[in-house]
Amino acid sequence: MDSSAGAVGGTTTTTTTTTTPSSSSGPGADAHPPAPPPPPQQQLSRYESQKRRDWNTFLQYLRNHRPPLSLARCSGAHVIEFLKYLDQFGKTKVHAPACAHYGDPSPPAPCPCPLRQAWGSLDALIGRLRAAYEESGHAPESNPFAARAVRIYLREVRDAQAKARGIPYEKKKKRKRTQQALPAAQQAAAGEGTSSSAAAGASAATDSASAIAASGGGGGESSGQTGGATAAAAAPAVVPTGQQTGGSGSTTAAPTSAGSR
Repeated sequence: MDSSAGAVGGTTTTTTTTTTPSSSSGPGADAHPPAPPPPPQQQLSRYESQKRRDWNTFLQYLRNHRPPLSLARCSGAHVIEFLKYLDQFGKTKVHAPACAHYGDPSPPAPCPCPLRQAWGSLDALIGRLRAAYEESGHAPESNPFAARAVRIYLREVRDAQAKARGIPYEKKKKRKRTQQALPAAQQAAAGEGTSSSAAAGASAATDSASAIAASGGGGGESSGQTGGATAAAAAPAVVPTGQQTGGSGSTTAAPTSAGSR
């Protein structure tokens, strides 16, 4: 405690200063550590982020609607109005029927035709909003984005932009899977035919061997003569080179007959 005294004009003034310890100082000041930071939120995918932005944009459109419109009273007609409202932010040139570049996919010069939302962008937008409506807890039967009028409007926009831009929108046809079982069956049948032919050949060879064995197994001199005759008939005739006639130089075989003997 500090005290000071001073005389000003015969008057004595006493000032007292008292210092109190701060509550933040002391051995127990750091007894409670600071709370840990909250865990980071899971990062959404690009599709989910775009779906959330589209849903918030549509809800803002309903709030700014004159008169204000609630989601429960929203119908397919209001969705079509919302799509037409988005045309002012489009970036796709859609030529009017009276334009000189109508139906030209690559116009050589600019034209004053307005910019519109492309059909593909609108179709994808409706798909995201239809999913967001059901994910927010509403019944699919009351989904205004799945109304028949919305589908008809999108089809009309697609056809009109296809004619105006000269770019037909064709649905991608799913390629039919080729039947791979047919070639496999043909290969299997060919393999079976080859194996059956080989089996038939082997069976024929076995039968021939059995027949020869049966014919040679009779025994005796007659069977030996028969086997020798068969071998002689199968072997080619060889003419000895030593028997030559006169000066002709040709070789002949001496005739052998039973009568000459």
